[in-house]
Amino acid sequence: MSSSYVEDPAPGPGSLPPRAAFSSGARSVSLAGTWRFLLSPSPAAAPDGIERDDFDDRGWTGLTVPGHWQLQGHGNPAYTNVRYPFPVRPPLVPSDNPTGDHRLVFALPDDWPDEPAVLRFDGVDSCARVWLNGEELGVTRGSRLPTEFAVGPLLRPRGNVLAVRVHQWSSGSYLEDQDMWWLSGIFRAVTLLSRPVGGVEDYQLHADYDHVSGLGTLSVTAAEGVLLSVPELGVENLPAGAVTQLAVEPWSAESPRLYHGEVHTAAERVPVRIGFRTVAIEDGVLTVNGRRVLFRGVNRHEHHPRFGRALPREFALADVLLMKRHNVNAVRTSHYPPDPYFLELCDTHGLWVIDECDLETHGFGELDWAGNPSDDPRWTEAYLDRMRRTVERDKNHPSIVLWSLGNEAHTGRNLAATAAWTRERDPSRPVHYEGDFECEYVDVHSRMYADHAEVDRIGRRDDPNERRRSLPFLLCEFAHAMGNGPGGLLEYRELFERYPHVQGGFVWEWLDHGLARHDEDGREYFAYGGDFGELIHDGNFVIDGLVHPDRTPSPALAEFAKVFEPVRIGAGAGGVQIENHHDVVGLAHLVFRWSHEHDGLESSAGSLAVPEVLPGQSVDVPLPPLPPLSTVAGEGVLTVRAELAADTAWASAGHVVAWGQLPLTTATAAPPAAGTVLVRDSGSLRLGPGVFDADTGRLVALGGHRVEGPRLDLWRAPTDNDRGSDEPEAGQWRAAGLHRLQHRVAEVDGGGSALVVRTRVAPPGLGFGMLADYHWTADHDRLRLRVDVEPEGDWPCTLPRLGLRMAVPGALGSVEWFGAGPGEAYADSRQAARIGRFSSTVDALQTPYVYPQENGNRADARWLRVTSASGAGIRIEGEPVFDFTARRWTSEELDAARHTVDLVPGELVHLNLDLAQHGLGTASCGPGVLPRYRLHAQKASLTLTFSPITPEGAAR
Repeated sequence: MSSSYVEDPAPGPGSLPPRAAFSSGARSVSLAGTWRFLLSPSPAAAPDGIERDDFDDRGWTGLTVPGHWQLQGHGNPAYTNVRYPFPVRPPLVPSDNPTGDHRLVFALPDDWPDEPAVLRFDGVDSCARVWLNGEELGVTRGSRLPTEFAVGPLLRPRGNVLAVRVHQWSSGSYLEDQDMWWLSGIFRAVTLLSRPVGGVEDYQLHADYDHVSGLGTLSVTAAEGVLLSVPELGVENLPAGAVTQLAVEPWSAESPRLYHGEVHTAAERVPVRIGFRTVAIEDGVLTVNGRRVLFRGVNRHEHHPRFGRALPREFALADVLLMKRHNVNAVRTSHYPPDPYFLELCDTHGLWVIDECDLETHGFGELDWAGNPSDDPRWTEAYLDRMRRTVERDKNHPSIVLWSLGNEAHTGRNLAATAAWTRERDPSRPVHYEGDFECEYVDVHSRMYADHAEVDRIGRRDDPNERRRSLPFLLCEFAHAMGNGPGGLLEYRELFERYPHVQGGFVWEWLDHGLARHDEDGREYFAYGGDFGELIHDGNFVIDGLVHPDRTPSPALAEFAKVFEPVRIGAGAGGVQIENHHDVVGLAHLVFRWSHEHDGLESSAGSLAVPEVLPGQSVDVPLPPLPPLSTVAGEGVLTVRAELAADTAWASAGHVVAWGQLPLTTATAAPPAAGTVLVRDSGSLRLGPGVFDADTGRLVALGGHRVEGPRLDLWRAPTDNDRGSDEPEAGQWRAAGLHRLQHRVAEVDGGGSALVVRTRVAPPGLGFGMLADYHWTADHDRLRLRVDVEPEGDWPCTLPRLGLRMAVPGALGSVEWFGAGPGEAYADSRQAARIGRFSSTVDALQTPYVYPQENGNRADARWLRVTSASGAGIRIEGEPVFDFTARRWTSEELDAARHTVDLVPGELVHLNLDLAQHGLGTASCGPGVLPRYRLHAQKASLTLTFSPITPEGAAR
């Protein structure tokens, strides 16, 4: 066979018909390990005869399989979101097509049975030609789909030679443009499977549930002679095709009840796990077991920062556990079927799944979809083949409630044919595909990145398309989690809950796809597009997850968990209101604990008696016994937490599922600092504990600490969302010169007990600016500042921030505050922040976004302390509150950095003390900041009090 197979759009020849993924008692051998490997620049340059026993591969290197060759020192990864990294002329690919030859010599176990056998590849990117013992088996296409070859007669006890020639580019590459790293190789399991004569060739479980009667209907479709047994249900030797009804507990994402059984013949026994559930669309609402489902979901690529898509199982488990612990209840497998183990985990732990076919042709959008395979009859069989392999492999998973035809492949006859085949093959699950904008061949209406107003219109069924109006609606992608953000999750949730047929969505996406690298000093950082010398790339657009590449949760995941918590706790008419927002279960699995806090310190605690609350219902319970509020000094808050009452498979007892806070009392404002007389001293001005420069009026020392005193600041290092959209906020801010403001001191007026400094802050070359007047007063140890700002001229844009910037000695590296925390919070992403007293270090306050940007803002601080190891430092109080960030580099240095290793700590700690910041939005791919969270130039005042802290007074 010549290399023409590389460009053939048809499915790869030689493979067996697709079937369900399963394991049994039959023998199998994993062929994972170190293979011999040679990378050639093209198929023409690859050596002949690699399939022969006597081929000499001693000059080759070792390569770990499963694995990608680019991540093992052979070539480089490349990232594009949309554009193909090769000329577009389907199905042709470049002659310069890196080709990786893999060879493995293996022996059979001594007790290997003399019966048929299958060689199974679970994933090869992008196309491979396979030989065993000199005989060609066939060709694989469909990188993230299984391929099996019959090999029984070819096997020998020793010295089996398996040769696999893998091509980076093939006709299949046109169907695999899926916004991820282009990585090649045998990246999923390779397994030799014995197939007993008379064994189980394939099977499909049918386990429906009638929510009215509580009965499950059970059967199995398989060859004659195949039986199903489920001892727990009293089912023994149910023949294929026979149906039985049973009283069962249903499966759901919230209560993933599985029954263990076997599909078996006299020759083979296959363990199965059965979940009873029925998916339906009733009156335009998607239901499971008769109940509306709200998808609180994420999109998930498979990725590891060192192994790429060759994801070790422990990281798939880590993903599922993190999802469950952060109130994620659904996953869209973007944009291909995952490793089968992930679906087993979804069955076990409980996640709704949209299983997506390995298909995307997004790059044709750059050509106005000319030549797109979706409407080209040459590609029909390829489309159908990919969907068949998806459905047949995964058909027995109760977690899968929707089939998805693929992603961003426009529309056309091939997708319509695929939908028709899927619906006929498995009518038990609806069909999803976002690209069918008219909803001609799908069962749900799906959109990407629709803004809140559009979702509201859809919720009101304000749509001229009658077909779309009649369907359930979901956002298959929304709230682009790139960098700092997304903002606006709360407003989406409110829409999901307002309209029954608006059934949630899937945040893009779960994980940052950074690849681990080290700089010249050995410091690790995460690379993105362009870091490997790619000429065509999409930069850090691959860094867009709720979880960092090392699977550390980002602040966005905490925000997601809070916004979509399944229990809502707040103030009710009778005390504490508890709302159950689960789809299926009540609250009996939770305990409710309360704590009463004064000024952030717990004063009493206990348990709250909460009766059973059914899904969609609420109850008011009395307040716990508290001291008379009139006797409580300071700010009082009641915090109530809903915790797991017992261990689960995904979290231990005590895990906090939801929480809420009720304000009880407010603090009395401290009297303003005033009365100390201003003293002039040879170029300096002294006012209480502060020393000022006489010419500029800037604070230069506070209680013995050298400082660079506060002055107006309007700039922040732009976020990915600031830089996004067609008219990015960051571009407007830079055009307005907000990143290079200049300060002019108009007057320093010191007399009596006050110092007034009048300034104008403006960008060079432009006529608008901001007037900022600083009013300083003091008593003996407290220095009070009121800053009045007023815009001057015609401001052309919003403001990144409105506040003050100052610097203190680097030794002041410990931070404590009373306010919102413990994590960062911004105007439209702050639900996860609770009121309390928190402590940290300056370094730990930073969020290490892969692409550095504004981060670490703590909101609503009543007071802040920055101190040294000895306890000396500075206390800052708000009247009433302020936001703050503290970092060891300036906003300008943060703005200039491209990777975390670019940020070098300096000798100072830089504080931002803010009245407000502009919201985050999700304009990196989606809507911008909602109007209520946009920060405009306007008159405003910020009042703060500064006090030095001595070690003896550190506990004040």
